[in-house]
Amino acid sequence: MADIFPSIESPDSIGFESFRDAASAVARLEHIYDRNTAWLRQRFEAVVNGQIPDGRVRACYPMIRFVSTSHTAIDSRLAYGYVPGPGIYTTTISRPSLYRSYLREQLSLLIHNHDTEVEIGESDVPIALHFAFDETAYVDGEAVENLPKALRDIFDVPDLAIMDDAIVNGTVELHPGAPMPLAPFTGPRVDYSLYRLQHYTATRPQHFQNYVLFTNYAFYVDEFAAKARQMMADGNSDYVAFIEPGNLVTYSGDSTPSEGSAPARQPQMPAYHLVRKDNSGITLVNIGVGPSNAKTITDHIAVLRPHAWLMLGHCAGLRNTQKLGDYVLAHGYVREDHVLDADLPTWVPIPPLAEVQVALEQAVEDITGLDGWDLKKIMRTGTVATIDNRNWELRDHREPVERFSQSRAIALDMESATIAANGFRFRVPYGTLLCVSDKPLHGELKLPGMASDFYRRQVSQHLEIGMLAMERLRAMPPERLHSRKLRSFVETAFQ
Repeated sequence: MADIFPSIESPDSIGFESFRDAASAVARLEHIYDRNTAWLRQRFEAVVNGQIPDGRVRACYPMIRFVSTSHTAIDSRLAYGYVPGPGIYTTTISRPSLYRSYLREQLSLLIHNHDTEVEIGESDVPIALHFAFDETAYVDGEAVENLPKALRDIFDVPDLAIMDDAIVNGTVELHPGAPMPLAPFTGPRVDYSLYRLQHYTATRPQHFQNYVLFTNYAFYVDEFAAKARQMMADGNSDYVAFIEPGNLVTYSGDSTPSEGSAPARQPQMPAYHLVRKDNSGITLVNIGVGPSNAKTITDHIAVLRPHAWLMLGHCAGLRNTQKLGDYVLAHGYVREDHVLDADLPTWVPIPPLAEVQVALEQAVEDITGLDGWDLKKIMRTGTVATIDNRNWELRDHREPVERFSQSRAIALDMESATIAANGFRFRVPYGTLLCVSDKPLHGELKLPGMASDFYRRQVSQHLEIGMLAMERLRAMPPERLHSRKLRSFVETAFQ
């Protein structure tokens, strides 16, 4: 009987090697990944040129393997950097050069805390052909369609079965004796999100900074871009570049971009990056309106392991004592966005994070010049309700208003709870500072003329507060910001 399983052509296998030096371990990851993806690209080019193999073509992700043999006592103040007990822990790695600093830090902690080596080698998880190319690469679709053999009969393609969020959701099912996860995301899951980031934001993943602001209005983008361009023109800040959609790069000291090209049309959620050398700058993403967008973009940015993200947006004030332009600092959320119900049940509380709350409140004080009792004139701390129906006012709203009152909600929007909940789910410190733009329960609706005047007055100050809060968070030690509050019973070693 003929063999029904096709032969598999692969590059020479690379075995596991032990390392006590994190930099050397990461260099080994880069070597394996670069060799295997280059080999896939070369084989693809040969196939397009008519060299069709009889069997399949496959190359695999590099892997980190860590073996712990004891219940070593670890500094209990740490939130990450160690495994919970004896066992074998593994993770596949994609784009190690993009994650070089992150991987060096995580591996250094692991080696130091357990006083043992890590192993680097080749996994048996295939790299999908699509992910072997740079996310901006162009592949001739017509050439692929004209192949005499289906592409998926030759190469591995993305497999949704191995790129879910079971690890971060705490629902991963491990067979007896199977290795435990070492990192929150696998190589395929990372690849999926890196490609989606380019698609949604029109900027490359490496441009994203570790401190991310989300907004739901283009006014904030205009103000952020104006501030960033002025910083670049002045050339005397710690920010070294400003990057816009199309990967337009304006370097410090310049007044116009010197790299990239503006996209023919704006992406769905454009991103703007005020870059520092160590990626500790600020990224602003205009997510548009609605919880679906909020979940989509945070699902993907999470794989970059940012240090914090904040929502700066507008909201409906629910109390008659609020004025247009007042600020709302969220300390709790009513989640009626529904997009995360399957990943994070609504009975899970989304707590305020003290470090973020303090940074935001102090930033409001510094920018407005108000503090203490006077600060209460323009800012309230309380519960924000997030819903998925923008026109809730057009239905009989007695029932939702009753629920909002019972929850003590002071503001209503469509994105904040989603962003905070995904921050909680992905262990990314989160916060929300909103600005009251209308009061629908009290007859104050957004009208064009009123709105324009309101936006002109408030957007600049609101954005300045958000940026200052991020600078305060950046000044904190990472182990303080990434505290134990976001960690569950059994966690991965990687932050």
